[in-house]
Amino acid sequence: MPSRTRPIEKFAQATAKCSTEAAAYGKCVFADYNGVHKDMCAKEFMRLKDCYLAAAKKK
Repeated sequence: MPSRTRPIEKFAQATAKCSTEAAAYGKCVFADYNGVHKDMCAKEFMRLKDCYLAAAKKK
């Protein structure tokens, strides 16, 4: 029986490949964490999202 990758495992693997993007997003949010508002770090978030999606598609 072939092993199946659970969704959380796939997410964890994708997350591990995007540490640079995650750090940039976290740094942006932390820079003004008392004044966080919608789309404050949209550019950094989109880079992180794109990285996750690309990493999740690769096996």
